[in-house]
Amino acid sequence: MPKKAAIFFDRDGTLIHDAHYPSKPDDVRFMPGAREALIQLQQQGFLLFIISNQSGIGRGYITPEEAESVYRKVAADLEASGIKLGYAYYCPHSPDDNCQCRKPSPYMLMDAADKFNLEISRSFMVGDRGVDIETGKRAGCRTILLRENLIVEEQESQPDYIAADWSKIVAYIEGK
Repeated sequence: MPKKAAIFFDRDGTLIHDAHYPSKPDDVRFMPGAREALIQLQQQGFLLFIISNQSGIGRGYITPEEAESVYRKVAADLEASGIKLGYAYYCPHSPDDNCQCRKPSPYMLMDAADKFNLEISRSFMVGDRGVDIETGKRAGCRTILLRENLIVEEQESQPDYIAADWSKIVAYIEGK
């Protein structure tokens, strides 16, 4: 069976507005154009995956149950829009835990590649921070930084593309 391409995307600040450790479903507000973009990308045959650090759990700011309620809201809203997630990966650990799954480790992407028969080199990692870009680079996929000001800080990994919004992300991927 041929391997499939995927879009891996960060959640907070990329898919939904960053509510700073969201703990309840009411905190979920999608970024403009995100759902429409994911529909287009799904129609093009990409599998869709959330790849997110959720250190608020490990730091004790939110409970695993609160994090799960936010995830269920995101998944339900995506499903209501006709979007099927391949899977949502979350690292619940704090930065001090030295776990294998926390971004910028490529662990979550590589696990998805193994379980879902993905071709990483044809896939994209989309995020709003340098850690997302570094994760994608370490995994071997193409990277897109979602940032309104289109500026990459000197200490950040250089993305393959910088987009001001989700429509630019779709245009870039369609051009590849």
